[in-house]
Amino acid sequence: MRTLVLAEVDEGSISDVTLRVVNAALQLEQPVDLLVFDASLAAAAAQTSGVDRVLIASAGAADSLAPETIAGQLLALAGDYSTVLAAHRACGRAALPRAAALAEGAFIADVTAIRERTQFVRGLYAGSVIATVTSATSRTYASVRPSSFGPVAADGGAAQVVALAPVTPFMATRLVERRAAAQSGRDLGNARVVVAGGRGLASQENMGRLGRLADELGAALGASRAAVDAGYAPNAAQVGQTGRSVAPDVYVAFGISGAIQHLAGMKDSKFIVAVNKDPDAPIFSVADVGLVGDLFEVVGALEARAQDAKQRV
Repeated sequence: MRTLVLAEVDEGSISDVTLRVVNAALQLEQPVDLLVFDASLAAAAAQTSGVDRVLIASAGAADSLAPETIAGQLLALAGDYSTVLAAHRACGRAALPRAAALAEGAFIADVTAIRERTQFVRGLYAGSVIATVTSATSRTYASVRPSSFGPVAADGGAAQVVALAPVTPFMATRLVERRAAAQSGRDLGNARVVVAGGRGLASQENMGRLGRLADELGAALGASRAAVDAGYAPNAAQVGQTGRSVAPDVYVAFGISGAIQHLAGMKDSKFIVAVNKDPDAPIFSVADVGLVGDLFEVVGALEARAQDAKQRV
């Protein structure tokens, strides 16, 4: 049998999250195929490292299709695949459960590791419990947390391109308009360094100050849900169970207490630095370096150091 990955597109190219899902698929030790809904991306998709075949369903970009249409295409391919994977984002979360129901398969959400061909690791209760789930069905559909896997190379491959017969589109619903959440600075999902602020910043102005520091450091700006709910930062900056899941090389948390919902979205970061005035803040339980003190003094010191470095260049 084979493994199928549902591709997503960002700005006209195969997305970074798709490259990460391909890496997850390779751990199943089966041939990996990539399903693309935009024929113009066939050549680029075929270069993806580790991909055996690229299947082209010429129905338009996946993020503009009804999830029922994508599920119908996956059902038409079900006989060839034991596992179908997609990123744990809007497209995959909507299409894969429908496809699993149609094919009488199992759906597993937010997979963070794959141990064997039928064993998938995922968090429960906002990440406080890690479960190993075994699929007992012949077909498994799973959404993968992209931040838990590194990306494969976007080039170097030589996959065979196969054109698929189109399926009948689902016409009961249609996409009327798409509005992207406002985001400034570096992309949060792909940043190697994330500087995040919590309710301890106390104002939107202070969050803006932290954002300027993040720009100076070449980092992306994140925020806790408490900071977003208070209006200090936009929804696009939220890190946590109900926001973005990130796994940068360095994650610096200012004034974030470390509620379990926030930790679920950033605990996979390679190196975590926490600054908080409360010595008992839960964030310190996952931090590699913790500093108990006034976050504004620390921010000021970092600003001064960044300015000194800029002047020396």
